[in-house]
Amino acid sequence: MHRFAQPLSRPDIDAVLAYAAERLSLDPAPLDGPLSSAELREEVGVTITAAGLGAAGALDIFSDVLAPACLSTDHPRYLSFIPCAPTQEAAAFDVVVGASSIYGGSWLEGAGAVHAENETLRWIADLAGLPPGAGGVFVSGGTVGNLSALVAARHTARARAAGEGSRTRPWRVATTHGAHSSIQSACDVMDAELVEVPADEQWRLTGDRLRATLEANDPDTFFAVVATAGTTNFGIIDDLASVAQVCVELGLWFHVDGAYGGAALAAPSIRHRFVGVERADSFIVDPHKWLFAPFDCCALIYRDPALARAAHTQHAGYLDVLTEQPEWNPADYAIGLSRRARGLPLWFSLAVHGTQAYTDAVERTLEVARYAEEEIRRRPHLELLRERDLSVMVFRRVGWGKSDYVAWSDRLLAEEFAFVVPTTHDGETVTRLAIVNPTTTEADIAAILDTMD
Repeated sequence: MHRFAQPLSRPDIDAVLAYAAERLSLDPAPLDGPLSSAELREEVGVTITAAGLGAAGALDIFSDVLAPACLSTDHPRYLSFIPCAPTQEAAAFDVVVGASSIYGGSWLEGAGAVHAENETLRWIADLAGLPPGAGGVFVSGGTVGNLSALVAARHTARARAAGEGSRTRPWRVATTHGAHSSIQSACDVMDAELVEVPADEQWRLTGDRLRATLEANDPDTFFAVVATAGTTNFGIIDDLASVAQVCVELGLWFHVDGAYGGAALAAPSIRHRFVGVERADSFIVDPHKWLFAPFDCCALIYRDPALARAAHTQHAGYLDVLTEQPEWNPADYAIGLSRRARGLPLWFSLAVHGTQAYTDAVERTLEVARYAEEEIRRRPHLELLRERDLSVMVFRRVGWGKSDYVAWSDRLLAEEFAFVVPTTHDGETVTRLAIVNPTTTEADIAAILDTMD
């Protein structure tokens, strides 16, 4: 009998689940910190061997060495990049999803999971004001979400151009410098050209600026416009309404990247800032950022899913049993055929808590962000670079250069006090706080700013 045929012992299963339960119960989890490659090699040794280490040995190595060498993105003072702070329910259910061996790419194989994911996508589509027929799929992250949306946009534009007898083959995308780096990456993958639209005085993409850029570059050569609902570095929301209007007039696909900021649609206090998102042809938001789901989870939603299905459905003899049926197959709506049911942890948490709890949690993070902005303004040695749109603040410490920011950030992490890294803007090194964790408090913010005195 080969070793795989021997079931994992119940004590070993219990040990793995006990580790997960202990990690879920930590409040807060330790921030921890990275080790060098040399340090890890010395601490761990060789873990992949012919005979194997056994479950207990492998778990010990992970819990004692490997896990502490990974930052806890759910720590309340992890305020760099865009943190991930899943609810206990979502994180716990991720264990269930992994243990259930569900294929989430087709209705035939994962109907129950797909049904739950679609209900969750419907909640997000309703927040954005998209029509009843809107739908999509959970993908791994904003990069795949943006790429998949743009593939659908190009397929649609080229089919339309061919139907109209046009000799122009659309191959350009318009956006601003503030758009996420994945838009440029998507264009590189697709062999498309990214045309940058000059931002307005508030660093936003606007309809007027977009129209001028399109007219100067032949609108017929474009297949999509990408607006951002919450840029990563500053949290800026583009003028979605005016951009949408230009797209409608010129017949261009309107994609809204709300990977970070789209979660704020759940907050009534700032919902008005997103007017125009309801006109999007495609929209993404990453629940692993500000909707308290674990990695990796991006909701990709289309106004007309049939257009995406035409672009993404893979055809092969062995897939006929899926593609020739009318049921909803998630793999038909994005890059990739194999997929886990990554939307289920979010579904479980929503089902447990209800949507009002999510509204309350997002509003709470906005309260803390408001405090942070006011506290930065209050301290004479700190200066905001721009008024806050959402929950990201970018600011400078007067008198500091790059080496000062790096030394300060390294010290905070070495002490496991906080994780706040520098960023750059117009060649200047500054720093930023990204608040998406509802357990982050005003006291946490004040304590971090105190270290800059």
